[in-house]
Amino acid sequence: MFNMVKGLGAGLVVALLAACGSNTGTSAVATSTARGTLDVNPPLRILSFDAPGLQAELASNSTAAALLPLWGNPTCGVDVYYVKFWTVGGAGETTESSGALMVPTGAAPPCTGPRPIVLYAHGTNPDQTLNLANLVNPNDSEGVSIAATFAAQGFIVVAPNFAGYDISTLGYHPYLNAVQNSGEMIDMLAAARTALPNTMSSATSDSGQLLITGYSAGGYVAMATQRAIEAAGGKVTAAAPMSGPYALEALLDSVFLGAVDAYSTVNGTMLIDGYQHAYGNIYTTATDVINPQYATGIGNLLPSATPIDTILAEGLLPEFALFDNVTPTVTIPGSAVLSAELTAALAVPSNPANPFTPLFDLGFGASYLINNDYRVSYAINAASFIDGAGPLAPTGSPPTVAAIPAMIPSPTLAPAFYLRQALNTNDLRNPPWAPHSPTLLCGGDSDPVVYFSVDTGTMQKFWSALPAGALTVLDINATPAGPFAELQGAFQAHQAGVLAFYESAAGGSLSPTAAELQVVAQTHQAEQPFCSVAARSFFTEILGG
Repeated sequence: MFNMVKGLGAGLVVALLAACGSNTGTSAVATSTARGTLDVNPPLRILSFDAPGLQAELASNSTAAALLPLWGNPTCGVDVYYVKFWTVGGAGETTESSGALMVPTGAAPPCTGPRPIVLYAHGTNPDQTLNLANLVNPNDSEGVSIAATFAAQGFIVVAPNFAGYDISTLGYHPYLNAVQNSGEMIDMLAAARTALPNTMSSATSDSGQLLITGYSAGGYVAMATQRAIEAAGGKVTAAAPMSGPYALEALLDSVFLGAVDAYSTVNGTMLIDGYQHAYGNIYTTATDVINPQYATGIGNLLPSATPIDTILAEGLLPEFALFDNVTPTVTIPGSAVLSAELTAALAVPSNPANPFTPLFDLGFGASYLINNDYRVSYAINAASFIDGAGPLAPTGSPPTVAAIPAMIPSPTLAPAFYLRQALNTNDLRNPPWAPHSPTLLCGGDSDPVVYFSVDTGTMQKFWSALPAGALTVLDINATPAGPFAELQGAFQAHQAGVLAFYESAAGGSLSPTAAELQVVAQTHQAEQPFCSVAARSFFTEILGG
């Protein structure tokens, strides 16, 4: 979920600034705040490159240059427009939002005329100033990645920043909120389609073919958007959600019962705050959920214009510890079994063959985020209403969503009950559905942030009745085989290179265990460009290209 993809460096920043273009003529400011309405039409063009210029600038930067063999040399130029539009927040509040419209340009056949749209959702980001149209931002390369992967290869890209980011005055981000997130994607798509004929790139037009993708939290949003559009009778040409927390209830059950994922304090803070704003019932006071050491100011803490490193350094959040390293007491029938689950991660000795273990251990500490009582209450609720794909499910239990009733079983369970009810509501198995369009799920079984088996594996089982060919599942970390074998091999070679670096003097000559831990810790970020190229290949095949 949390995707700390670091930047492209000063050289590319200067080059991109030098290449910026702008609209000529006058843009009209809208008087309507209806959903999907453009605030300014046409939107401002803030970047314009031809294909050779884009390739030269990418090649001049070490980070981007290392990915050029994966992305491929640009076939098209790219014009980037900064789109401002109207949408709503998690509780229906009207808010202005923004995003990027990236249009391929040039005389080559894939770059002009009717082109398919890639609707893209970005991953978790604690930086409130995030703007995917601002490709000069040295702290976030996701915008450059999607420009190089899709727009430079002939796809129109539509990518919202989302409410709570950039110019939005919402004050929070509706994190992993299926209705809001998918609705905002659809609003951005409507705004971009309105804008496109009026841009300086109008030689490129919308073919009507819609492709949906996104990574990490954006993978979740992509799947939610596919579901929403198809449920409304719309047509999706193909979708490729990537490494998303789709089985949300099962994933959080795993985390609360000891498998604490990387970046959990950041993800957990955004999740609790987003649901508190949307539903108003996650807590009465923050200390119902949050350790008093961190409760003050936790609401609206993230995303923030203050860098996350500063927030951690100032002690506003623990860096790693989601839970207390002293096992809380469970006092219900069967408590011994449940207590064992709460300590499961700490009970497994660190082992180079199991690199997740030391990461799990980092999730426990003396200065922790979630109250012990709250964690116990959540665990009891998970044991009372078992998710068929969660850690408490009996062997062979189907990956269904637990049917949590509308009544609270006990006042003492109310806070945890409401969080788990929110997770259940936003779990993408609920209500049961299956995609109508060809779908690729890409991720990796060594991902320490979004667990492949809990999320991608669960959706694969959940959709086991789909006809052959309707669903493609790619484990980027599996033994290379099949149509994506070359890509799997390239990803694994990349990971081997990272391991060699950390074992070398340049990387600090770490022990094998410590070096492996570093490799695992960056795996989630490393998957994004490889899965994105897999999505592009999948889309190209579906389109018959």
